[in-house]
Amino acid sequence: MIKFSKDETEILTRKIQLYFNEELDQEIGQFPAQFLLEFFTEEVGPYFYNRGLTDAQAVLEARMESITEALYELEKPTEFTR
Repeated sequence: MIKFSKDETEILTRKIQLYFNEELDQEIGQFPAQFLLEFFTEEVGPYFYNRGLTDAQAVLEARMESITEALYELEKPTEFTR
């Protein structure tokens, strides 16, 4: 499970409260907002986390491919072939 610091939890809770107030024209208390945050952290958070890992892996693979190509370009011709 994703863990947030106390400061992060407070910021995210305020953001949830602000969203409810501005977008839904409803007030939500601090505890219900924290419970909602916990729900999304536990149930939805892993999907975002995994997507982030997938995106990072794609970037890393592209960089590694670029490095491999650069190494082949540096190779000097010899009688030995792979």
